[in-house]
Amino acid sequence: MPIDVDAAVKALNRMTVTQLRQRYAEIFGEAARSFNKQHLVKRIAWRLQAIHEGDLSERARRRARELANDADLRIRPPVSPTELADNGGTATSAFRVGADDRLPMVGTLLKRRYKGQTVQVRVLEQGFEFDGEVYRSLSAVARKVTGAHWNGYAFFDLPKPGKEAAE
Repeated sequence: MPIDVDAAVKALNRMTVTQLRQRYAEIFGEAARSFNKQHLVKRIAWRLQAIHEGDLSERARRRARELANDADLRIRPPVSPTELADNGGTATSAFRVGADDRLPMVGTLLKRRYKGQTVQVRVLEQGFEFDGEVYRSLSAVARKVTGAHWNGYAFFDLPKPGKEAAE
């Protein structure tokens, strides 16, 4: 008689994490390392179904072992010899974030009316100029103007990623 997976999952969902960990230990014969309830429910439900309906065949297990033995597994990505030599044996690379496609070209002047004042911000190569000061982000400019946290793109009504500007 097949296991009622839905009923088993519902029963498991009603259990606490401590109860699930105990059930996991009963079924798997070892303590669970996870404290994530959803993960435990899925693993226990899978194991119950595998026990009831049969696990992998011995042929499937042998084939899995063969594939694992033949696999060229790497724990770490390869490092070029020049990177190692240049850094005294430690490979490093610069972390670069591409420019946001919502930003207009360098030199563009962004304007917005806020509480009767016109706020003008110039887009720079590295940041934004407002009132003679350079800010790292539009959100920092918006915070300076309003005194509260704002998303800079929303404050200056710039288009959302992948969307064209509203006309």
